[in-house]
Amino acid sequence: MSQETGDLTKKTGGQVATLDFVSDSGMGLENIDRDDLALPFLKLLQSGSDETKKKHAKYVEGAEAGMFYNTVTKKLYDGEKGIQVIPVFYKMTYPEWAPFEKREGRPIHPDRGPGIMSKVTQNERNKDMLDNGNEIIKTANSLMEDQFEINPKTNKSVPAPMFSRVYKLNSVENSGSFTWHGYNVNLLRKVDDAGIYQMARDFHNSLKKGQAKAEAYSEEESNY
Repeated sequence: MSQETGDLTKKTGGQVATLDFVSDSGMGLENIDRDDLALPFLKLLQSGSDETKKKHAKYVEGAEAGMFYNTVTKKLYDGEKGIQVIPVFYKMTYPEWAPFEKREGRPIHPDRGPGIMSKVTQNERNKDMLDNGNEIIKTANSLMEDQFEINPKTNKSVPAPMFSRVYKLNSVENSGSFTWHGYNVNLLRKVDDAGIYQMARDFHNSLKKGQAKAEAYSEEESNY
């Protein structure tokens, strides 16, 4: 296998980690349909976000509109400089977003679940709207599913594992009747560190296992 197809090895912690994109073909993409591709999600701060308001309980020191904010680590990232990410797992979500002009900012809720789609109506711009004036937005990014590797045994293209690519996220300022920040996603390169690739692969397997348990638990509860 050539280096182009990811056959690289590196010793990590006494063990040999291998970059084998072909053997892991398609991993991480199991839940993705062609019309069902989502952007990687970090909280992109807007001018109305609570984290940017100095007198708000959720204020984060140094937070400004256009920055990325990790709600778990509480870390801020420069949106103009951008950050590098490796996606490892896909889960469809149904976030509820308020209109930009609303004072509470966006989003209102990160995931309302698939059942929320029975409560939406499409407006004249084909947006999925709730009765409260908020919108359910399903964003899309086909970059992940457009990545392939050549199987040296068959010389055919196979889907690359999701976690074999590094992407760069930047925030972009948009203006009109009001100003807001949106995402810009670009493919940066293939993962070139076997240790990082193994970590991403292990994380994918952990999340996949956790989803299976959650689904089994949900199905069990539905029997009562």
